[in-house]
Amino acid sequence: MCLAIPGRITEIRDHDPVTRSGTVDFGGVFKEVNLSFVPDAQPGDYVIVHAGFALNTIDEAEAGKILEYLDEIDELGGLEEPGS
Repeated sequence: MCLAIPGRITEIRDHDPVTRSGTVDFGGVFKEVNLSFVPDAQPGDYVIVHAGFALNTIDEAEAGKILEYLDEIDELGGLEEPGS
């Protein structure tokens, strides 16, 4: 099953509108994410990420709820790097 997962932007490296990207923290797992669909998002903001693309921003409370639900159904294990 493919899910969009919430994460917190920790850094933005590329500010070009088409290739805007940065690092997103998924509860201690850091991934490089394309941020071009969320041009107003800044470090500290929470975003919903699917297939390496941030699709929209959400508030911290909503991100927390989603993470709790995913933890309950044990869907967060797929975020870990192989061999972790």
